[in-house]
Amino acid sequence: MSATASTTATPPVLLLDAPQIAALMPVADAIPVMSDMFGALAREQIHLPLRQIIRPPEALGAKGMLGMMPAFLGSAASGMPVYGAKVGTFFPGNSLHGKDPHQGCVLLMSGETGELLAVMNAAEITGIRTAAVTGLATRLLARHDATRLTLIGAGHQAHWHLAALAAVRPLDHVRIASRSLATAQAFVDKEQPNYGFPLEAVDSGKGANSIAAAVRDADIVVTVTNATDPVLHASWIAPGTHVNLVGSSTPRHREADTTLMARAQLFVDRRESTINESGDYLAAAAEGLIGAQDLLAELGELVIRTHPGRTDAEAVTLFKSLGMGAQDVALAAALYQRAQAADVGTRVAI
Repeated sequence: MSATASTTATPPVLLLDAPQIAALMPVADAIPVMSDMFGALAREQIHLPLRQIIRPPEALGAKGMLGMMPAFLGSAASGMPVYGAKVGTFFPGNSLHGKDPHQGCVLLMSGETGELLAVMNAAEITGIRTAAVTGLATRLLARHDATRLTLIGAGHQAHWHLAALAAVRPLDHVRIASRSLATAQAFVDKEQPNYGFPLEAVDSGKGANSIAAAVRDADIVVTVTNATDPVLHASWIAPGTHVNLVGSSTPRHREADTTLMARAQLFVDRRESTINESGDYLAAAAEGLIGAQDLLAELGELVIRTHPGRTDAEAVTLFKSLGMGAQDVALAAALYQRAQAADVGTRVAI
């Protein structure tokens, strides 16, 4: 008998598309999943290499970039030991065509046998887990009486982020700022029926209708843009504001000016990622305004309470989100367990 014939059959692989993921894991449900993951990371129960980015030379005619984000989560981190990786592309121009800039899949493998367990839509997982982490950071760092949100960026990430922020603070007014007032207004028109507080569209023009005016009285500011130059300046930010920088995830991208990076109390998802990958951090560091010692804590240290987080109601706190494979794998593991329990998804033998 051959070796192949004598082995136990490989279990079918679970396939989850975007609508199935959205139904199984609302953003509010993903926040505790991310909290558990960051706590496990802080307790060294996760192995997390830096992401690998493949950016072919423009001379080859390549568009976008390919990222590979692997991780191993022990059973204490995800309920079962798993290997996983997000293999995804980033095409900023997709937004102009109504497509998500993030494409690809998340692969989940058994940590016991190495067998492939699931293949899931990466764009939906990326949106949900990124917003959930922003919600977690806001829950841990924003003032408890924070009610006014300004969301800079009205693209794909904005939908999930609005849901996440509404889940962690009692919002009573939200401004949506975009380079195009029409884009911001379209977002408001689509999302307003889902919320009991008013959404207001603004653009990046001058005077009263501008990003500067939109953030001056905000308690929470979230940037979800593809900017390569700052869209947020220190002089616009009031004392006590909490800022989440989310959209810039490569050394080439920035959303905050260097003065804001130097002024704020800085918190990150992971120090190693920040000092290697964050354009916001690298630009301020190059000017000698900040260094690694100014990254006060990782989010996991706030979760397990080895750092107190905000200690001054007047301080400006800033969370720099880069994203990492452990977030995708943790959410995929939680989705796998929910899908198995609910018998959701397609199962194929490969």
